[in-house]
Formats: sequence, structure tokens, C-alpha cells
Amino acid sequence: MAHPGTLVLIMAAAVLAPLLADVARRRVRVPQVVFEIALGILLGPQVLGWAHRDQVIDTLSDLGLSMLIFLAGYEIDFGAVRGPLLRRAGAAWLASLAAALAVAFGISGGKPYEAFVIGTALVSTSLGTVLPILKDDGDLGSRFGTAVSAFGAVGEFGPIVAVALLLSGRKPGQSAALLAVFGVVTALAVLWALRPRRPWFSRLVDRTLHSSGQFAVRFVMLLLAGMLALAASFGLDVLLGAFAAGVLTRLVLSGAGPRSREEVLGRIEGMGFGFLVPLFYVDTGVNFDLDALLHGGGALLMVPGFLLLFVLLRGGPVHLLAPSGLGGPDRRALALYAATCLPLVAAITTIGLDQEVIGSGTAASLVGAAMLSVLVLPLLAGRLRGRTGERAMPRAAEESEAW
Repeated sequence: MAHPGTLVLIMAAAVLAPLLADVARRRVRVPQVVFEIALGILLGPQVLGWAHRDQVIDTLSDLGLSMLIFLAGYEIDFGAVRGPLLRRAGAAWLASLAAALAVAFGISGGKPYEAFVIGTALVSTSLGTVLPILKDDGDLGSRFGTAVSAFGAVGEFGPIVAVALLLSGRKPGQSAALLAVFGVVTALAVLWALRPRRPWFSRLVDRTLHSSGQFAVRFVMLLLAGMLALAASFGLDVLLGAFAAGVLTRLVLSGAGPRSREEVLGRIEGMGFGFLVPLFYVDTGVNFDLDALLHGGGALLMVPGFLLLFVLLRGGPVHLLAPSGLGGPDRRALALYAATCLPLVAAITTIGLDQEVIGSGTAASLVGAAMLSVLVLPLLAGRLRGRTGERAMPRAAEESEAW
């Protein structure tokens, strides 16, 4: 490790962030991810200069992003979001993508690859940021929470697939063929995961859960590593493998007992949200090009413009195609949650920078606007719902053709 003190500083920032979020909560709810990134910028080379880029930190950061997408994939209950709701979510995202690509083509001055990077970043959703908020508020099992999960899942999965198709360095036809093969392999894995678990599986999960064996946790980590390796072997973005691993893990653990399943998930979330995920966010701040944002001509002025585009291009179609069972405040809150983004914006702009198809000023503007979206949009969504928002209800009370 070239800079051993950087890991200590990053973990110190990770510890400080929830403390600051708790203090701020007394006046206004600020997602702790905002503090994590802000502290990373403060510690980074362009402010205090205490933290520096390091190969080991970059590897751990990549694992943190993969874990974040993995947990987002796990949280999605496809049994609840299938059917008309999923079709509405898909149609809204395709409409957003078409509009965003048209706008991005103008912003890029007619450069197709830069337009694709900007357009895809404009229509992503940070489901990993939104779901914890809904979970903390007890909304995850409600109609509103199910709608957010559906629209957010498509908003997260859609850009990952699009990036795998067009930013892999291959021709789109070759990427599509490899993506189809990956899809077939994943479908076979899903069929395997849907098979009833043998009795020994549950017994081994229960017997090793409180011992050094930790069979279930190790098995889940094997699934994650295997899907990441599978996506990488096909030349696809590893985030696609992380998302698929989360979906598979939910299906596999469904064969375990309810108490064991919750304990296993708690330990995986502890590994993710306790170490890897905050490391990714703080490292994002450390690597943030603040100089390009502040001194890159109109880069700083583009930040509010991109934030507005997030709301209009991503939130607009979501509002129009939201399920008819949602009231006005919930429809507007759903649109704002869908426009909340950050992890994929950071990932997509990083890919664009690595392939030299996007400038550092534009990338910094997009990431800056995404940071503001995480800070502002969930707060506005919560205030829009207020006490009129529907809280968690039994599934039987939510039966409706629209769902």
C-alpha cells in the first residue's frame, strides 16, 4: 500500500459521517452519503491533501460499488414488482433514455459517445441510496415503496445494461450477443436458485451461523465473486454481475429459515454498509476533480442545469407513468426518488473519462449534480408526502390490478 494512512483517514471519515448526519437530523435530514463524499473531498489532494489515490484503496472502492449494487439487487422483490408495474417502469425508463440522448447530443455538440455517456448518466436511479431511506421510514412494504423499488430497479439495471452494450469497447452487435449469453447463463442460475433447498442446506446454515464456519455468508460471497467473474469474462461491466448476484442471493436464501435469512442478510449488510460501501463513497470524494468543477469554465454553472435535467428527464416520465393508485403527493415523490442518483453517475463518468470520451469538467458537473440530487431530492420527496404518504400495509390490503 503506497499510502497506508489513506485507509485510516477514509475509515475515520466513514465513522464521522453518521455522527454528522445524526447531528444534522435534528434540523434537516441529510443522507450520510453526502457527508461521506464531502469528507472525502475535504481529505483529498485538492483541499487538505491528506488522502491520496492508492491501488489497494481503488480495489476496495470497486468492491464497495459492487457490494452497493449487489445489495440493491437483493432488495428487489420481483414477485411484487412484476406485471403492469414493471411494464410501466420499463416504459418510463425508455422514454427517459430517448429524451436524455436527444438532449445530451446537443450538449456534446454532436459527439455520439459523449452524448451516450451524458444521456445514460441522466437517467440512472440510486436505488441503493433510496431504499435505506424507505426502510428506515417503514415504507418499503407499502404500495409506494413497491413502486419506488420497481421504477428504481429499472433505473439502475437499465443503465448497467446500456453501458455493457455501448461502452465495452466492442461493437454493439458483439456486446449484445455476449449480453444475451450472459443472460442465458444467469437465467439458468435463477432456475437453479428457484429449486427447493435440500434439508441439509438449512441445517448447515443454522449450525454455522454462530460459529466460525459462517457457511451462508461464505456461500453468498462465492455467488457475488462468481457473478462478477462471469460478467468480466464476457467483457461486460462487473456491476451487471453484482446486480445479478443480489437477485440470485435473495432466491437462494429464501430456502433458509426466516430468522436465519435475516441474520445472514444483516451480516452481509454489516460488511457492506459498515466497511466497503462507505469506503467507496469517501473514495469518490477523494478522487473528485474539484479543480475542474470550480475552474473549468462553465462547469460549475452546469451543476444546477444537470440537476434540473435529472428531475425533468428521469422524473418526468416516471410521474406520467406512475401507477394510477398513487395520489398526487406520492406520484411527485416517486418522480423525485427516481431522479435521485449518484453511484451509477460516478461509475458511468469514470468509464467515460477512462475511454476519453468525456471531459473532466463535464464529469465533475454530473457528479456534483448527482451529489445534490442525493442531498435535495429525497428531502423534498419526504416533505411532499408528509403525513399523507401511505405507510407499510399488509400485502393483502394492496391488491389492485395496477399492481
